Amino acid sequence: MKVANRTFSLISLGCPKNTVDSEVLKGELLKAGWIYLEKPNEAAHVIINTCGFIQPAKEESIETILDTIQLKKSGKVEKVIVWGCLTQRYFDQLRTELPEVDCLFGVDAQSAILEYLTGQMPSCQDFTHSRNLLTPSHYAYLKIAEGCDNACSFCAIPNIRGPQKSRSIDSLLLEAEYVKSQGVKELIVIAQDITRYGSDLKPASGGLFDLLSELLRARLFPWVRLMYANPAFWQSELNSLFNDYPELCPYLDIPIQHASNRLLRRMKRGITRQKMSQVLQRLRREVPNLALRTAVMVGYPSEEERDFEALLDFIEEIRFERLGVFSYSSEEGTPAGLEPDNVPPEIKEERRELLMQVQYDISHEFARQKIGKNITVLIEKRDGDYYLGRTVWDAPEVDCFVRVTSQKSLPIGEFQTVQISGVDGLDLIGFCAH
Repeated sequence: MKVANRTFSLISLGCPKNTVDSEVLKGELLKAGWIYLEKPNEAAHVIINTCGFIQPAKEESIETILDTIQLKKSGKVEKVIVWGCLTQRYFDQLRTELPEVDCLFGVDAQSAILEYLTGQMPSCQDFTHSRNLLTPSHYAYLKIAEGCDNACSFCAIPNIRGPQKSRSIDSLLLEAEYVKSQGVKELIVIAQDITRYGSDLKPASGGLFDLLSELLRARLFPWVRLMYANPAFWQSELNSLFNDYPELCPYLDIPIQHASNRLLRRMKRGITRQKMSQVLQRLRREVPNLALRTAVMVGYPSEEERDFEALLDFIEEIRFERLGVFSYSSEEGTPAGLEPDNVPPEIKEERRELLMQVQYDISHEFARQKIGKNITVLIEKRDGDYYLGRTVWDAPEVDCFVRVTSQKSLPIGEFQTVQISGVDGLDLIGFCAH
């Protein structure tokens, strides 16, 4: 398709894995001579990368599509292109109900979108070395695998993204070097489940331990962060990497979902409460100053008060430094979706709020332990009279900030030593002494 106005805007919704996909497409369109405009109402073509994971994400995707259609109707946008998880899951329905959308694509559609917009097939299918970041320039994600082989009863991701597809260590190291050349200071290793990395490769090229060892030996980044690990497949040999390589942030995102053995079986999580406790307590013993982040679910079908109490007790036992709580939403196409969603919404919300109250006290105590200490902070942005930054214990977008005062201007995206003087809720307050 030949077009006169080769301007485009990208709206990337959902998880960081979607962000990487969008960055790849953005980079390829820029290479093809297209012009990126941040504001959708200023671009001729708006490309929306959707999320279809749970109901709130689906609603956000639909609202974004409808808002962009209004821009098209007002003459500000020529074409609306929608792709990603939502279209993969509901392609026919969206095509019928949203005829104003010019073209729909599923996941892994970079090649098809490029051909649609430029009229040319890309010469290479591995685009990851031409990514153009949508994140701030000082951090980036490294997606080490696509899809998922786990069979959690509540999750639609395997239906949307397919089975586990790990990338080779060599290709990931090349991409890491490319990202480093863009000035990135913090690399965040992600996948649907990083602990299954390499299990599908033939011939086997090593698992997560081998990948991280190679990556960390290269000393490319001051900070490397791990997100989305499954406790059922966490290998204890990985613990040593935190001590062997100071670049590996003492932080691990390891979603547990629940702690009732009855519900863990129904969720098909492949692990018991006792085994989870062993894995996490060993991490605590072997990795000093570790911050654990997890995600838990309340209101899974048939969740009783005793199940919730088991979850509450486990949170008190492990004392995760960071925690997110989600209310269960029934998803069609999943085993859990065939069961009655029989926990009333008000009970779900009650349990969610109680968990967050307990977690607030845990996280607040963790923050107060930092008062009086000098801590390395990655400065993110200016916010009025303050700067906002993050510690090694905080991932972007989901965790806490440090509010920093300084008599001199601080460069964005650089590390500073900050003396912590207090806390504001869960955030730290400090000053930069020059």
